[in-house]
Amino acid sequence: MRLDYPTSLKGLLQELERLPGIGPKSALRIALFLINQPKDVIDRLIQALQRVKDQLKLCIRCFNYAENKLCSICQDEQRDISLLCVVEDPMDIAVIENAGTYRGLYHVLHGVISPIEGIGPEDLRIKELIERLQVEPIKEVILALSPTSEGEATNIYIARLVKPLGIKVTQLAMGIPVGGSIDYTDQLTIMRALEGRREML
Repeated sequence: MRLDYPTSLKGLLQELERLPGIGPKSALRIALFLINQPKDVIDRLIQALQRVKDQLKLCIRCFNYAENKLCSICQDEQRDISLLCVVEDPMDIAVIENAGTYRGLYHVLHGVISPIEGIGPEDLRIKELIERLQVEPIKEVILALSPTSEGEATNIYIARLVKPLGIKVTQLAMGIPVGGSIDYTDQLTIMRALEGRREML
């Protein structure tokens, strides 16, 4: 039976438990940590959350997080504009960037096709991807979606749209476990998966 916490603490616990990967025990641990912090620490946290909510938006080109129209990667003139890596969410960009071997551009779908969850191609940034490929000098599209059934279905769907444009379509090599998620994959595995990518048939 759960302890009957004060109403204000209950409210905080409920909000914390809504965060991904946070269960009741973790929520309580975080709540108690926050309660014991000085007021100025809590104020800075609140301000940081408000600032990121107010200032962060999506890059108009690749749909990564940005504070300006373009994200820092799209603004970087040193990137290889012939390579485009398609990822599920912005967290995947951070993982690939940390591996330190990829210097191309990105395109963020913000999800994968999942009929069970009611997510179709029209709910993702696939239309914008095809529009980019028609105007940018991209020679290879690297599909770097998580190797789940939904990720594989999305890979196949995108490959069928891209191939008629005469652009090479590759997929990360195995090494990322089937059913796994890119954001939990170590840097060496990501590096090898990029280097060993294979062309989709």
